[in-house]
Amino acid sequence: MAMPRPTAAQFAYGTCTVILSTLAMLLLSQTSSGPGVAVIAVASLALGLLVAVTVPRPGTTRTVTAVPASSRAADRRPVRAARVSAAAGEAARDRAA
Repeated sequence: MAMPRPTAAQFAYGTCTVILSTLAMLLLSQTSSGPGVAVIAVASLALGLLVAVTVPRPGTTRTVTAVPASSRAADRRPVRAARVSAAAGEAARDRAA
């Protein structure tokens, strides 16, 4: 089975991540040694690969299965209605207006 080809979005996000993370880490660490730069480059490439892989591919939407109403209704218990006086109803209407 062949691997799917990366999309343009995956290339773009991965490339931007590598460039910006390399720049940020080099500026923040202020390293100038060869091994330090190599570690930062490898870390940036790994981060860019991670970002590129996690970009959702087009057409890969998650499906949601609906639960029939009859099975949900069986789980519910009836709720007793509360008695409300007419004065309380008028007070609530006055606050809403």
